[in-house]
Amino acid sequence: AAAAPAAAGPAPTGTVPMSGMMKAVAKNMEKTLDTPIFRVSRTICTDKFDALYAKLKPKGVSVSALLAKAVAMTLEKHPVVNAAYDPSGAIKYNDDINVAMAVALDGGLITPTIRKCNEMDIYTVGREWRDLVNKAKSGSLKPEEYNTGTFAITNLGMFGVSSFEAILPSGMGSILAIGGTKPVVVAQKNGHFGVEKQMTVTITCDHRHIYGADAALFLKDLGQLLEEETDSLVF
Repeated sequence: AAAAPAAAGPAPTGTVPMSGMMKAVAKNMEKTLDTPIFRVSRTICTDKFDALYAKLKPKGVSVSALLAKAVAMTLEKHPVVNAAYDPSGAIKYNDDINVAMAVALDGGLITPTIRKCNEMDIYTVGREWRDLVNKAKSGSLKPEEYNTGTFAITNLGMFGVSSFEAILPSGMGSILAIGGTKPVVVAQKNGHFGVEKQMTVTITCDHRHIYGADAALFLKDLGQLLEEETDSLVF
């Protein structure tokens, strides 16, 4: 999840040199311009997910940790979405599922990575993510803690953003953009109307090795997990 920006100071004027981190981000963004991409969105009901978070929050588990775990479990069923394109004309299937999540810092952006996220229980994921964010803020992340991601997540929901599209990071096949939740009136199975909370997620994929059906099925299974199988996140 992106951290809240620092309090506003005097407005900058003139030409301001970018920091080293900002230059690195700009360079990485430029690398993606030659990659053919496509995007797929899906709306997911978060009622059960929100209830699970309320139960686990006192135990130190954040929304980011839960989302990372849910994505990692879903990627186990969709290895091509966790894979990367090899310029030699091949698909590089990654042995591990390493979930990188964007964190905004003063003067830049970095993606701390939960390595082998699918193999951890949710409490370990929570502790690992908390430690990584603290290291990111103090500038003490090791290279393997931010440059080994195989799938990326960026979340702007805490800023009131309903939905958005992310730029594909260099070297990865996919990135998932997560918007905020909002109450929506829906028709229920009993024929009555009710209110449920929904969020919109949008996946950006490298079209050289991932196709529309791959992305759609990934989002379908992610939605199924978050809507009906939240108990599986805790083990």
